[in-house]
Amino acid sequence: MSIDNQIQVVLIDDDPHLRQALCQTLDLAGLKVLPLGEATGLTAQLSRDWPGVVVSDIRMPGMDGLELLAELHGQDPELPVLLITGHGDVPLAVQAMRAGAYDFLEKPFASDALLDSVRRALAVRRLVLDNRSLRLALSDRQQLSTRLVGQSAPMLRLREQIGALAATRADVLILGETGAGKEVVARALHDLSNRRTGPFVAINAGALAESVVESELFGHEPGAFTGAQKRRIGKFEFANGGTLFLDEIESMSLDVQVKLLRLLQERVVERLGGNQQIPLDIRIIAATKEDLRQSADQGRFRADLYYRLNVAPLRIPPLRERGEDALMLFQHFADEASSRHGLPLHELQPGQRAMLLRHNWPGNVRELQNVAERFALGLELALDSTPDGPAPGVPMSTGGLSEQVEHFEKALIAAELGRPHSSVRSLAEALGVPRKTLHDKLRKHGLSFADSGNAHADDE
Repeated sequence: MSIDNQIQVVLIDDDPHLRQALCQTLDLAGLKVLPLGEATGLTAQLSRDWPGVVVSDIRMPGMDGLELLAELHGQDPELPVLLITGHGDVPLAVQAMRAGAYDFLEKPFASDALLDSVRRALAVRRLVLDNRSLRLALSDRQQLSTRLVGQSAPMLRLREQIGALAATRADVLILGETGAGKEVVARALHDLSNRRTGPFVAINAGALAESVVESELFGHEPGAFTGAQKRRIGKFEFANGGTLFLDEIESMSLDVQVKLLRLLQERVVERLGGNQQIPLDIRIIAATKEDLRQSADQGRFRADLYYRLNVAPLRIPPLRERGEDALMLFQHFADEASSRHGLPLHELQPGQRAMLLRHNWPGNVRELQNVAERFALGLELALDSTPDGPAPGVPMSTGGLSEQVEHFEKALIAAELGRPHSSVRSLAEALGVPRKTLHDKLRKHGLSFADSGNAHADDE
């Protein structure tokens, strides 16, 4: 059991009359107080981010005030602890101040002295927690930038959405093509949430045989079906207190979808062959590469489950929409692979950079990672054939000079379009060309400022 965050002061004194009087003083001042007659077990009830202060007598049976101070500061050295002392305990209180006590009050003391000290301590506590929150937010942003590499407008927007959703209790539906990084996003949501210390359980519904999917997800009791010799804990139950990531949710049968909908609504799971309803504290993150709305219209996916999951959707942009992010990701993966294999890092040539930028990346980040791995190993840099890309096995330097220049120019403009710009003028300045020249080149290459992430910016 933990102490509610609405409690502002925990007051500990073994004298019931003094405890009642002090509690009344704090109550009348509008402070929420929890009075206790002893200190034993208090630390376990306080979270590290509890927003209150502790007021304790020094001399008490069992755990005294100094022992309590040491135990509390072992968990959180910045928690304000105010000590109440008798006249003969002043040297002891001075010692406690040196050990980290926030303040001490010598009996008898005026009510105003207690209120003044408590209010100052609460103000300090708020400042400490605000600073912690800011540091954590900065750390989270840095962690996201490391996991989800890229500075294109779609990726900046995705990281912002993840940061906003991570701290909530909302279930999430991740939408993205094969290889776009759906599990990376799911893990980021988990690791940035207050569930980060709980389990993260990932399961691919498309990889499970129809005959075992229900047992795998919901678990079963002995004798639930032929071959069920003993109880099995399902993935949902195993993820209790944490997050369950369910990929390729579109491949689940309609019968399993009914059970998933019930679980989402009631937060209970019932093992196959059992009658007990097991309550769950769990966050569900589902992912799909299909248009579930279209699947629902066609009767292949339950419409009620789609609407239940679609409350907090996250779309991962395909790599072809991310402009110069492809180069950043390629360098990131090539650096990792070179370090892993103990090989020197090769440098991309201009023609190779242009080819990476114009490739369609049908396999998204997963495909790019494989290409970067081959490059780090010193193998020929070759891409699979796509409508807008080269033929397989063709080196990146192939083609006439004018064609190379055209491709490179288009790739550079497309990459700059992926960055935030307030106006066409800003875009032109970044590329180092006059605005009229930029308009001509956009028209020549079939590009448009309005189609970029800067669609609502002014054309100045």
